[in-house]
Amino acid sequence: MLKSTFDHKTVQFEFAKRSFKSFVESREHFKPYLKPEKTPILCMDLQGIKSRYIELRYHFSNFNIYYAVKANDHEKIIKSLAELGSHFEVASSQELDKVLDAGVSPSRVISSNPVKPPEFIEHAHKKGMDRFAVDSFTEIDKIAKVAKRARVYVRLVVPNEGSDWPLSKKFGVDVDTAVELLEYAREKNLIPYGITFHVGSQCNNFRNWFIGIRTASELWEKAKRRGLKLQMLNIGGGIPVRYSYEALSIEDIAYYVKGLMQKFFPILPHELQIEPGRGVVGDQGMMVCRVIGKAKRGEDHWLYIDTGVFNGLAEALGGIRYAFYLEREGELREWTIGGVSCDSMDVVARNVALPEPEVGDYIYILSAGAYTNVYAAPFNGFPIPELVFP
Repeated sequence: MLKSTFDHKTVQFEFAKRSFKSFVESREHFKPYLKPEKTPILCMDLQGIKSRYIELRYHFSNFNIYYAVKANDHEKIIKSLAELGSHFEVASSQELDKVLDAGVSPSRVISSNPVKPPEFIEHAHKKGMDRFAVDSFTEIDKIAKVAKRARVYVRLVVPNEGSDWPLSKKFGVDVDTAVELLEYAREKNLIPYGITFHVGSQCNNFRNWFIGIRTASELWEKAKRRGLKLQMLNIGGGIPVRYSYEALSIEDIAYYVKGLMQKFFPILPHELQIEPGRGVVGDQGMMVCRVIGKAKRGEDHWLYIDTGVFNGLAEALGGIRYAFYLEREGELREWTIGGVSCDSMDVVARNVALPEPEVGDYIYILSAGAYTNVYAAPFNGFPIPELVFP
């Protein structure tokens, strides 16, 4: 019997090393930022974000792309995407104002948050934005009160298996309830506009799109039989990026979705929408931080860095597993990576394969462009990573 030569630590570290070198070697202008005097910093590639958007627009040619501002709301990102013609999805007055300040028409903005503060609905309506997602009768009542003749689209619940950040438990309704909501919206003098669903953020499971589009088709036909003339289908976000593993490509997802649309929507809706957030910015950012401590606790080797789950890496608490790279050679060991704060919840990752580091060494966290600084707070007095555009 042949002895297996598979070493999971080597595989993990080499994957992170290749990801780091690929990221840096294609971005010469990033090299001066690899060893900054002050850490942590988040380096974002603005040109890479533009290229990612163009790739999405090319492969999803029948769709209007609504960038989900929550993924990274920096003004430079919003302005750059606006100049390329992107549409935008917002959830708050602050996000909406950032988009409008970039010169975007309110006709290019939607809000897919199914539960919105009444103040936001009123603010959005006054600014000229009139498209809102719903998944409850209460939400329809709120919108009808302050946004007359607004267009509403109902959110379906679909499976989120295979998504690193599931979303289906908090929002969404079944087909029969969705029909009732659309009819109720019509009774309240709102415009039943369309359907949306979300396969889950960082989705690597084709089946979720299959069920989402098939279910939307069922709702579309039931709505038609009730005299509801819907115009729009929104397939949400979910486009994944590479973390510590490979991810489905934009091209493959788009090819699959196009096939589903041909099967379930032989006559296409008037407008198709997609809401990538992570898929636009996620793999276009790298966090640079430093080792601030080491310890051995029982059988576990701990490594401490100068950022953490409260200061930029909150998604680690929900299952996102970043790739970590350290520019050293030597025997690999599995480390538990602790954050900078004194809170015991501040654990960024476990079983991370790295060579022996020293205090002061730089640690590179790949694919940190989405849901990092936007989640961050200066908890415990430690700073939010500085966001830079090399």
